[in-house]
Amino acid sequence: MTEGYDFIIVGGGSAGAVLAARLSEDPDAKVLLLEAGGRDRHPFYHLPAGFAKMTKGIGSWGWETVPQRHMGNRVLRYTQARVIGGGSSINAQIYTRGNALDYDEWRQMGCPGWSYEDVLPYFRKAEDNDTFDNRWHGKGGPLGVSQPSAPLPICEAWFRAGAQMGIPRNMDMTGEVQDGVGYYQLTQKHVRRSSTAVAYLRPAEKRANLTVRTGAQVLRIVVEKGRAVGVQLPEGVIRASREVVLASGAIGSPRLLQLSGIGPADHLRGLGIPVVCDQPGVGANLQDHVDLFVIAECTGPHTYDRYAKPLWSAVAGLQYLLTRKGPVASSLFETGGFWYADPAARSPDIQFHLGLGSGIEAGVDAMPNGGVTLNSAYLRPRSRGTVRLASADPKAAPLIDPNYWEDPYDREMSIRGLKLAQEMMAQEALKPFVLAERLPGPKVRTDQEYFDYAVRTAKTDHHPAGTCRMGSDPEAVLDPQLRFNGIEGLRVADASVMPTLVSSNTNAPTIMIAEKAADLIKAAHAMKGAA
Repeated sequence: MTEGYDFIIVGGGSAGAVLAARLSEDPDAKVLLLEAGGRDRHPFYHLPAGFAKMTKGIGSWGWETVPQRHMGNRVLRYTQARVIGGGSSINAQIYTRGNALDYDEWRQMGCPGWSYEDVLPYFRKAEDNDTFDNRWHGKGGPLGVSQPSAPLPICEAWFRAGAQMGIPRNMDMTGEVQDGVGYYQLTQKHVRRSSTAVAYLRPAEKRANLTVRTGAQVLRIVVEKGRAVGVQLPEGVIRASREVVLASGAIGSPRLLQLSGIGPADHLRGLGIPVVCDQPGVGANLQDHVDLFVIAECTGPHTYDRYAKPLWSAVAGLQYLLTRKGPVASSLFETGGFWYADPAARSPDIQFHLGLGSGIEAGVDAMPNGGVTLNSAYLRPRSRGTVRLASADPKAAPLIDPNYWEDPYDREMSIRGLKLAQEMMAQEALKPFVLAERLPGPKVRTDQEYFDYAVRTAKTDHHPAGTCRMGSDPEAVLDPQLRFNGIEGLRVADASVMPTLVSSNTNAPTIMIAEKAADLIKAAHAMKGAA
């Protein structure tokens, strides 16, 4: 192949679609976006409740973790998107950003330009918020950010339960204060999912200077004389005259770098991969949120469980078509909040997601008479894991080791969060809705029993980050401009660049990273539209 581009973006997910749209704003820049997955044609990608199908295999690589040695060697399902729009096409559409202190900590860790005040304009630039237009939020951006359209009375009861525990109601958890419970805003517009494929890429694809190829799995990044000059596909090499930008996510980006001979030299040599650049930090520093949950049986049809049955499912579909309301209009996890497992924490360290049903996600039990789920996740894990290759075969799944609970403090805080969730579900305000807690249930009382329950049921919150971290120290994979240390013409721009995991869901922060990365690239090449 002899075709060439100015920029090649590898990965068409939450970050890659943003980058393709922003870089192609300069009509003189020839941009190629490569996505290994397919198009988002199935309606499940666009209906809010389609999330319930996503953790069960649609649009996913089908990967899993290695046995987790601090969790009794349990292997966890590890959903990673394989579709245009990436995680933004299959997630629960929850729009959260983390805490302002998360970004200030990045700056303190050697990432100038990444404090909260530095990144806030990029959050606002992305947004088309249907409710807020103020210091923290923007209107007119590509990304739809909306209030839930289909909350249920049990949500308001849960807010009252929080108040009975001293947890305040928060009308905007991405605004001035994160603490409290409330309705999450959602990446939706007109009660349809607003993925980066829909919000950014679809309008941009009309441009003559942007090419989008799906079903295009990159085998390696081509490096010549210390510079990234293109990518290798099964059918040949495509060259980039300016930059190769890697946006394949916290698992996919370090995986492709290692397949390209860029990573820990000993690991690569052991697999017979010629070493192009010895960078031990590639695939290190993996962080993720672990999710523990309470499931209660309801006193009646207070959630959306009955709509799993074929007749009720048809009724729900008709209701959505006619009114844009009902279960199809719900992301099913649009209620939640942030609170403290450790009262001395600098900011909330537990996140709740109230699930309007039971058995919503893969591997989670459904209640025969209908139920409600309360997920809890410890937000600032101290444990660090790795992404490594199982072999030099690009088709082989990577070795994903989040190393959950290596630090005992993570386990302690996770179980404290679970106990907080139990306490909330037992409050008087929920008595008309909740018949009884079924999981963990009354038999779980001792520390060992809590640990055993957690190990048996824990799941990822789908928030991997940190595996190509930026920084100013010699061990950092990237500099604060997101340029790869040791290889020219190569950047990474996705959740892998985070030095530490943000205290929330990661989709909105990943979009912010891509927005900022686009400006960094434009400025470096004196492109039109540079900030």
